[in-house]
Amino acid sequence: MPDIIQLLPDNIANQIAAGEVIQRPASAVKELLENAVDAGASEIKLVINDAGKSLIQVIDNGKGMSETDARMSFERHATSKIKNIEDLFRIKTMGFRGEALASIAAVAQVELKTKKAEDETGTYIEIENSVVKKQELIASANGTSIAMKNLFFSVPARRNFLKSNAAEMRHIVDEFIRVALSFPEIFFSVISNGQEIFHLEKGTLKQRIVQILGDSLNAKLVSVHENTDYMNIYGFVGKPEAAKKTRGDQYFFVNNRFIKSAYLNHAVMSAYQEMIAADSFPLYVLFVDLDPAQVDINVHPTKQEIKFEDEKIVYAFIQAAVKHSLAQFSITPTLDFDLDPSIQQLDAVSKPFTTEQKNETASSSLYQTFTQKNQAHFIERDNTSELKHWREFYEPRIPEAGSRNLETSNEQLIINNDQISSLGLQTSDFGITIQLHNTYIIAQNNRGFILINQQLAHERILYERYVAASHGKAIAAQRSLFPVTLQLSTQDAILLTDLMNDLNDLGYLIEPFGKDAFIVQGTPADVLEGNEKSAIENLLEQFKHFSSDMKFSKRERLIRSLAWQHSIKPGIALAEKEMETLIEELFNCSQPNIAPNGNPTYIEFKKDYLEKLFGK
Repeated sequence: MPDIIQLLPDNIANQIAAGEVIQRPASAVKELLENAVDAGASEIKLVINDAGKSLIQVIDNGKGMSETDARMSFERHATSKIKNIEDLFRIKTMGFRGEALASIAAVAQVELKTKKAEDETGTYIEIENSVVKKQELIASANGTSIAMKNLFFSVPARRNFLKSNAAEMRHIVDEFIRVALSFPEIFFSVISNGQEIFHLEKGTLKQRIVQILGDSLNAKLVSVHENTDYMNIYGFVGKPEAAKKTRGDQYFFVNNRFIKSAYLNHAVMSAYQEMIAADSFPLYVLFVDLDPAQVDINVHPTKQEIKFEDEKIVYAFIQAAVKHSLAQFSITPTLDFDLDPSIQQLDAVSKPFTTEQKNETASSSLYQTFTQKNQAHFIERDNTSELKHWREFYEPRIPEAGSRNLETSNEQLIINNDQISSLGLQTSDFGITIQLHNTYIIAQNNRGFILINQQLAHERILYERYVAASHGKAIAAQRSLFPVTLQLSTQDAILLTDLMNDLNDLGYLIEPFGKDAFIVQGTPADVLEGNEKSAIENLLEQFKHFSSDMKFSKRERLIRSLAWQHSIKPGIALAEKEMETLIEELFNCSQPNIAPNGNPTYIEFKKDYLEKLFGK
């Protein structure tokens, strides 16, 4: 029998490796921007055409490369950052794996121009499918310009998996923002299809945050700065009134590298307890610096997931530092007197902490530990602390809406999808309706009564209405007498552009109106006139929250977002007629007993169970 094991050709091996490093245009943007930063550039320009599918170009004024280094940079595992295995655990640069340029050259047509300041001429290299097509000396500016064209031209199947231009551009902007926030001392520019969408001058971290996330945050940021002998933390967190109903502007950087960590997010969330609503999420841009030997960053191809040698110390330090900053803010609050007076009167601005809360925070051992300098190694280790159930706190409990069986300890209720017909509940069965705590509706029938959650019930009604609209029964739009102009951040403008056609079917009439601006010509009938701007902004935030759940399609996430956004929230008083209409529409739904997220819309209490409660 002939031998069957063979070495893969280099170009195929590189394409396989590229699958880990270059998953979409945004992956290439990240790698190229990080290389420019590592080159010591003070100015970096990103040029994008067709959301990176036809062109991604990064131009920097960094130190450039010699002719030999320029050619070697495209070889797999070629790097200037690692010389021995110990270097792997002392990494302070952004890129280090030695795979980025080789991976890019395997899936795109690449042109490189580079020149060192001390050299008279620069180097031009053209590579296609890992093969050097041209290499020559040229006249060039100091620094490096690298352009990758026709991404995945050699792997058409991979190209077919790319999303719409607007969707891919959102991913590019996300990666760009993470790098731009890390290095406020560098000038950044982004040009997309000939239009400059970001122009970020050099400045302080606060200036960079405001440049990217919006001028409205300028008066809503609280500085965080704590140093110890083990680690340092600095950055900004939002004041309580800057919190949003969905996870939005939350950024963690470890040694200037963006990371994703539910564990560290929980540390920040716990510092805000009792200062913001339980269903709100604070803004933060936080940087943690510690010895690279205490961190393993090479655990994931994207380098966004890392491991700490002692994660409990990091957790406690972040929690205490944020608490300390918020406590200082609450003791000496500074008000911007140009703010609207109604905003200044909010409890979150005028009295973020009660006296009892201040005393409780100041007397905690964790707080006292970190108000002393260089005392990180004195943190008390307590296995019974709030770290115990951090994952349950962070992750929303959203059960599957397929075979839900809800059974109370007293067995007064059993509901699942197969039982709705046997329950035999009809609108005509209900008599007296009463609203409880402006949140629940009690509806009496001859078998007992049902307790309805008004928001979840309304979400089910709206969800089915929007599903029908997405399958051809378009919702009529209510045209505005005075169209509203909407100015968004760049990333939100890209997101809205991606959603515009779907929103049109769902009753929103929105048109582009210049850079990052839109005109709202009409909205669904249930959006009150004057609320168009906030309705769309909240919708975008909710969509971003749902976007973290990859099992839903874009349209499904949009429908769920709209159902949540337009549903009747707790605290809204309803007239008797409104309650009756809500009940009628609920029981006209195809699946009235569960909300879109799988939670019950109502619970039934039967007469025999009520009688048992009183010993009958």
